[in-house]
Amino acid sequence: MILTVTPNPSLDRTYEVPALDRGEVIRATGERVDPGGKGVNVSRAVAAAGRRTVAVLPLGGAPGALVAELLDAQGIEVAPVPVAGATRSNIALAEADGVLTKINAPGPELTADERESLLETVHLQSRGADWIACCGSLPRGLEPSWYAELVARAHASGVRIALDTSGPALVAALRERPDVVKPNAEELAEAVGRPLATVGDAVKAAGELREMGARAVLASLGADGQVLVDENGTWFGTARVDVVRSNVGAGDSSLSGFLIAGGHGPEALASALAHGAAAVQTPGSVMPTPGDLEPAAVTVTATVPVDRALREPVS
Repeated sequence: MILTVTPNPSLDRTYEVPALDRGEVIRATGERVDPGGKGVNVSRAVAAAGRRTVAVLPLGGAPGALVAELLDAQGIEVAPVPVAGATRSNIALAEADGVLTKINAPGPELTADERESLLETVHLQSRGADWIACCGSLPRGLEPSWYAELVARAHASGVRIALDTSGPALVAALRERPDVVKPNAEELAEAVGRPLATVGDAVKAAGELREMGARAVLASLGADGQVLVDENGTWFGTARVDVVRSNVGAGDSSLSGFLIAGGHGPEALASALAHGAAAVQTPGSVMPTPGDLEPAAVTVTATVPVDRALREPVS
């Protein structure tokens, strides 16, 4: 069972549009309403793969009730933490050429009691979990050290933990040695404080995150693939993508694929790549099913092309 923690969930509306023209009336060609938040998306991807998952998340108001209803309809067990503020609503505009514009609301501010209730709910629900996946930004009311406290409590209970966040929250949590962290290229560059221009730059930065405390680093480089750095070595992988429809939730689907495959080694990296590639070829934030995966389109190697320039370097 994979337990997910989403401190700042959302109700996501995705509109597919031909093009985004400022100041004009745009008629959408497609529309979806989904429960959102990075941890929520991991649960959705795990459930789509036919595996059990429990989603812990603070929920409030009518948007929060709809998030719980939508998750239940997808076969996801929800462990809600009631909060006074209303769950945020986000908007994503997906253009025909694959460009995505997102408008994310700030979300409610959690009280001290709600903060502690969230931690306690994670503790209670983690019994029997194979992994806890903690994902996304922290809402107002939670300090950057909140994830660090959660990692410490999880390890005290003997549960492995995966962390997908950024900025001060990521850096603060590293001291508690999360079992795997999953930054994208921008988050990786921010964590080490310098630009990334090559695959080798990304590998070196991932190694530095391990020196700071992470036991393994699964770094997404967008169209350039992914790298995995852990105590046993370094691997680089790519996956062929024929048509990009939406990258909403692709990184979250990738993390779910990694954890479903055990969360360790090149086989798990291959699973992460297959799930991520399948996700970008589905509309909106639809999560791929096993039938959508193309393992033959994935390549993983221990021979890392360190001099390969990133198509989207991070400055």
